[in-house]
Amino acid sequence: MDWSSLISNKRLGQEMRHTERHDDRSEFKRDYDRLIFSAPFRRLQNKTQVFPLPGSVFVHNRLTHSLEVASVGMSLGNDVEAALRDRASFTCTPSLGTIVATACLAHDMGNPPFGHSGEKAIQAFFSEGEGQSLKGTLSQSMWDDITHFEGNANAFRLLTHRFQGRREGGFVMTYSTLASIVKYPYLSSQCTPEHPKFGFFHTEEATYKKIARELGLLRPDGSAMRHPLVYLVEAADDICYEIMDIEDSHKLGLLSTEKTLELLLQFFDEGAQRDIKNRIEREHIEDYNEQVVYLRASVIGKLENECAAAFLRHESEILQGTFQGSLIEHISPREREAYKECSKVAFRHIYKSKPVLDIELGGYNIIETLLQRLTRAVINPDRFYSKQLLSRVSSQYEINAPDLDTRIMAVLDFISGMTDVFALDFYQKINGTSLPIV
Repeated sequence: MDWSSLISNKRLGQEMRHTERHDDRSEFKRDYDRLIFSAPFRRLQNKTQVFPLPGSVFVHNRLTHSLEVASVGMSLGNDVEAALRDRASFTCTPSLGTIVATACLAHDMGNPPFGHSGEKAIQAFFSEGEGQSLKGTLSQSMWDDITHFEGNANAFRLLTHRFQGRREGGFVMTYSTLASIVKYPYLSSQCTPEHPKFGFFHTEEATYKKIARELGLLRPDGSAMRHPLVYLVEAADDICYEIMDIEDSHKLGLLSTEKTLELLLQFFDEGAQRDIKNRIEREHIEDYNEQVVYLRASVIGKLENECAAAFLRHESEILQGTFQGSLIEHISPREREAYKECSKVAFRHIYKSKPVLDIELGGYNIIETLLQRLTRAVINPDRFYSKQLLSRVSSQYEINAPDLDTRIMAVLDFISGMTDVFALDFYQKINGTSLPIV
């Protein structure tokens, strides 16, 4: 791979024409603005990140998480670009920070309601639930996609698919931005138990291959390499996901102040720890929440620097497509072990906590019920109830397509685009437990 071909402002759906621009924004900044002002991005404010949507204590949802990831991603891209500019071979226009930040905004846009339990509910419905009856009726490629349903692949579909009434190219994003969100550049049929995730549905395979070919991501055997900027997007997500969950857990009382400060201080050597404690004392930061906020910011800054340095150390391997693992796995030993400890604590005390399990169990049941009703309806569209139910589905989804593969995919498009609140409301209405009062 070569940076000169990896950074392209060619737009999906507008390859043969160029629209005259009347302002000074770069094409990559246009991508960023397009996502910020989009309805699917706005809906992230009502989708679960880890904890249930906030009550009296505000914790992260998908929107705030995505904005924070984009902020870290911008810093990573800018830092890497600043270092690369010292090399005569790097002649790209300033853009890496904006591309990475935009991909960070998009990275969760394909996730269904209720966090990761929404993905699991879709997978399980077809692999072990009522949807098993469709095996053999649907194409093998479609079956592979839905039994491994993946939010990452759905984000690529959301941005590139031409839904009914929409323009060619979906969001009409630049090639480089689109390639930067594909963490797993292969199909669901290539998934393994060790690598259960994939990057695009078979319906978007041709689109991805066209982008990959243009950017020089394809190997001689036809397989694709990750776009280098994917590693920065992944690092920004890794940093924010783990560290911000620790802060949220402290706010919710799942972790004590003592334990939280201990987890965050371990990222620093003894001298740096003394400096941090002295500054907290010198600036009279007596509120425990503010102490956690200060330490969290320090940790994120350190991890961002470490990941940028890891990218630059391994740039040649990344460009050759031989780099293994994530950047967070290649940072300095102290920081890497501290990150691992945060992950262990998060798994034990956060992801298995009662509030998280409650939302996962409830969300799983809601998604399963919606899938049951809607798949039955598209399988038997001429029945009275089916017609009534399908009339509630937005016209942008191909719910009346002649082939069942497309109709089932339209069901998943509809459900995955829901917010938590909309999914709950729709579930209650079709079950008759919430009716409009006239």
